[in-house]
Amino acid sequence: MLDLQPSDRRHGAPSSSGGGDELIRTYKGWKGNNVFFLGGRLVFGPDARSILITIFLITAPVIIFCVFVGRKFIDDFPHHRGVSILAVAVGLIVLDLIFLLVTSARDPGIIPRNLYPPEPEVTEGSGEPRLAHTPQSRLPRTKDLIVNGITVKIKYCDTCMLYRPPRASHCSICNNCVDKFDHHCPWLGQCIGLRNYRFYFMFVLCSTLLCIYVHVFCWIYVVRIMNSENINIWKSFLKTPASIALIIYTFICVWFVGGLTCFHLYLMSTNQSTYENFRYRYDRHENPFNKGIIGNFMEVFCTNVAISQNSFRAKVSKEPAIPPRTVNGGMSSPSLQKVSNDIEMGRKPVWHETVEEELGDMDKDMEAAVTSRDLSRMLPPEESEGRGIMHSRESSRGQGIMHSRESSRGRRGGSWELSSRINEDLRTRDDKRAGEEDSSESSDNDASRDLHVEIFDTAAASRGRTGTGIGRL
Repeated sequence: MLDLQPSDRRHGAPSSSGGGDELIRTYKGWKGNNVFFLGGRLVFGPDARSILITIFLITAPVIIFCVFVGRKFIDDFPHHRGVSILAVAVGLIVLDLIFLLVTSARDPGIIPRNLYPPEPEVTEGSGEPRLAHTPQSRLPRTKDLIVNGITVKIKYCDTCMLYRPPRASHCSICNNCVDKFDHHCPWLGQCIGLRNYRFYFMFVLCSTLLCIYVHVFCWIYVVRIMNSENINIWKSFLKTPASIALIIYTFICVWFVGGLTCFHLYLMSTNQSTYENFRYRYDRHENPFNKGIIGNFMEVFCTNVAISQNSFRAKVSKEPAIPPRTVNGGMSSPSLQKVSNDIEMGRKPVWHETVEEELGDMDKDMEAAVTSRDLSRMLPPEESEGRGIMHSRESSRGQGIMHSRESSRGRRGGSWELSSRINEDLRTRDDKRAGEEDSSESSDNDASRDLHVEIFDTAAASRGRTGTGIGRL
C-alpha cells in the first residue's frame, strides 16, 4: 500500500530520545513560512498583516452606516423596529469577523514533512549488479492511485519529501503541502484547504450579505428623505453624503464578494477546488470525488472538521545544524548544487547531471588551450630568425599553460593518465606541423635559387650576342 503520510500521524509528538537533547516547541523549529501567536495556538500565513487591511475595509463602512444612517431609523420606525436594523448590521459584521479569524488563524490542513525521503522501490528480479559507488535510484515523480475506481496521479514533493495525497498541493507562499488545497487568499493571509474551507465560504457569504444589507438601507434612507421633504433625488443625496459614499462602496464590493460566492457555490456543487478548476482537471476526465449536488454540499457543511496532523505546542528535539563539509580546502554545502532549470523547490541534481557539468568544463578548457596554440601559428611571417624566436617562445608558453591546465584538469577529474595522453597528442601534432613548415620553406628556397640561375643565364646570352654584333661592325 502506498505510504502517503509520514510515519508519525501528528507532527510534533514528544520525542522519546534521551534527556541530553534540547527540547523546543514545534512551532519554534517550524520549517514553513507560517507566523505563530499565543505560543503556537494561532497559525497564520506569512502575509498575516493583510488581515488588518481586510478588517478595516469591513468595519469602517459599517461604523459609518450605524452612525449616520442606521441611527436615524430608530425614531422613524415604531415598536423598536429601528433598533433591529442596527442589530442586524452589528450581528452580520460580528459573524463576518469571527469567520475571518477562524479561517486565517487555524491550521488549513498542513501535511507534516518527512525527516527523510521514502525508500525507492527496488524491482525484484533485476539481475544487474550495482557497484558500490553507483548513485542512489531516483524516486519517481508521480505514482498512480485508485480512487473510487478511477486512476489518479499523485506527485512527489521534494521540499516535504513525501508523496502528496490526492487533491493536495504545495503552497509556495506558506512553503507547506496543504491537504485539499484550494488557493492562498491574500486578503486573509492564509491558505484555504481541508480544515478551513467551510469557514472561508461563510466569511465570503457574510461579506456579500453585509454589502447588500448596507446598500439597500442606504437607498431606503435616501428615498425617505426625498418623500419627507418633497425634493428630488439629487437634493436628497446632498443631504446625506454618507449614504452616497456607502452606496458606491457597497456596489463595487458586491461584485467581488458576490461573484466569489457564486463561484464557490458552483465549485461545491461539483466537488472541485479552485486549484483544480483552474487546471481544468475534470474537463475531459470524470471527477472521482463527485458525490452529487446534495452529497457534495453535505461533505462541506455536515461533516466533522478534520483533526490537525500537527501539534505545534508539543516539545520535540531540536534538529542539529548540519555543518558544511570541506572539499579541496573550500567549503561545500551538504547537498549538491541545485540545477538552474529546476522548477520544483528543493530538487537536488541527479548524479549524471553533475558528471555532465564536469565533463563540459573539461571540454571547454581543452578547446581554449588548442585555440591559443593555433593562434600562435596564424601570426604573419617575419624574418626567419625572429620567427624562430617567436615560435620557441610561443611553444614554450603554450606548453606551460597547457601543462598547468592539464594538471589542474587531471587533478579535478581524478585522472592523470588523461592529461598526459593529451599532452603527447598535442606535442606530436606540433612536430608534424613544424616539419611541414620546414619542408615548405626549403622547397621555396630551391625554387627561388633556380629562378636566379635562369635569369643570370639569359642575361649573359643577350650580352654575348650584343658584343658579337659590335665586333662585326
